[in-house]
Amino acid sequence: MRIRSSGRRLRPRALTAVAATAALLATGSCGGSGGESSTGTKTLTLAIQGAPNSFDPAQLMSGTQAYVWGAVFDTLLVVDDKGELQPNAAESWSYSDDRKTLTLKLRDGMTFSTGASVTSAAVKATLERTMSTPSPNQFKLSAVKSVEAPDERTVVLGLKEPDGALLHSLAMAVGVIGDPKTLDAERTALNPVGSGPYVLDESTVNDSTYVLKKRDDHWNADAYPFETFKIRVIKDRTATVNALRSGELNAASVQAEHVDRLESAGFEVKFIDAVAVGALALADRDGEGLKPMSDVRVRRAINMAFDHDKILKQLLRGAGKTTQQMFSPKGTAHDPALDKTYTYDPAAAKKLLAEAGHPDGFSVHMPSLFYTKPFEPTISQSLAEIGIKVTWDPTPPQNSASAVTSKKYGMFLHVEGLGATPVEVKNSVDPEGPRNVFGTRDPELTELVDQANAAQDPAKAAELYKRINAFTVENAWFAPIFYSGRHWATADGVEFLGDGSNVFSSVRTFGLSG
Repeated sequence: MRIRSSGRRLRPRALTAVAATAALLATGSCGGSGGESSTGTKTLTLAIQGAPNSFDPAQLMSGTQAYVWGAVFDTLLVVDDKGELQPNAAESWSYSDDRKTLTLKLRDGMTFSTGASVTSAAVKATLERTMSTPSPNQFKLSAVKSVEAPDERTVVLGLKEPDGALLHSLAMAVGVIGDPKTLDAERTALNPVGSGPYVLDESTVNDSTYVLKKRDDHWNADAYPFETFKIRVIKDRTATVNALRSGELNAASVQAEHVDRLESAGFEVKFIDAVAVGALALADRDGEGLKPMSDVRVRRAINMAFDHDKILKQLLRGAGKTTQQMFSPKGTAHDPALDKTYTYDPAAAKKLLAEAGHPDGFSVHMPSLFYTKPFEPTISQSLAEIGIKVTWDPTPPQNSASAVTSKKYGMFLHVEGLGATPVEVKNSVDPEGPRNVFGTRDPELTELVDQANAAQDPAKAAELYKRINAFTVENAWFAPIFYSGRHWATADGVEFLGDGSNVFSSVRTFGLSG
């Protein structure tokens, strides 16, 4: 099949947490789906703001890009709309008693879109390639030391140490299954061979419109009610709303100011109050370049500088929630009591800064990124009130990732999608994690994480995750400010199925109504 190009060819490239954040922001601002049809064919049409960077399994990225690749590839496991792990390409899994060996049993009879059988050798080849290819996905498999395929339906992962995030990672990008014969082929970045429920149609135009046709021979075809899944790249939010109102889209993620008008026009609107977290990463906790940040009193003072309620009302227009913790309110680490740790109190914050040896405050540079601009005046004003002067360094969009990971900035603003607790913990506190840019280590925290990773009892793990969360809040590793929410508007015939427990971008989040 030949996929037409709009002029720029997809290519693999290294991804970072900031790039994933950008994709997440695109998810929050624009998206939709619809059912048509004059021919009786059921079609789901979705708008995203940014085109997929690549369909190479090693370079897959979360955010709205996952709508496309998640339809082309099966993942070993899947997280349902209630946030629970479920079997998928792997019909079962089990850990050894020491949680250092994970055994997966594949379903029988699965095939790639070419008709070739999906075997454990394909899983092994895909995982090993991701493990050896530089990208953020490589980090997600950092605990894996070996992948074995003792028979056609069995995959055995040997781990260096237990990893509580691994199962959830296998429900996302690192869990996809590529065709070993084409993994390294040039076509994979543009038009991959996968075992998923859809294939890219020849009418696809890269960077513009992705048309996916349902595979009737897919092992789980009944779970996908839409015969055609169409994804349009629309960068302008107003244009997306107009497309929704004109009938080009039958569902969309819309801004709060459009809700009343859409409801009056007959659309059903569902609000999810937390899909991403906005926070200052107080990253240089050892004071390598920004010495004041090494004092916990300084970091606590920064947490006291923000009027969370005002920011939620004025900047997010109420579409979200205030927070003092990084982890999803739907997750096991979340503890409502932690949201009372700090109060908005600039005077007390200035006193803390003085006690830490900074009575006149200090100056800080932060990167000005495309998604930070709406918040920059408020952040600057809030910090200035306690004596911290902020200079925002203009940063081209293509340099956003490198700016954050360069260790040039001891603190920076980021907005990042929420996820499963084990994944959030790994990203936030692991010395190699994307939220832990300076690789901060703490013996107490390391012990808690090791215990959580090794815990076989989910209740015990949840207790430990809450303690990890409490540590990051009390030691002010971050200055969380808000959870951003999302309004989904749907027309007759289409239903948004999620409740915020799982914000992964998937066609499975939509169903037929009526």
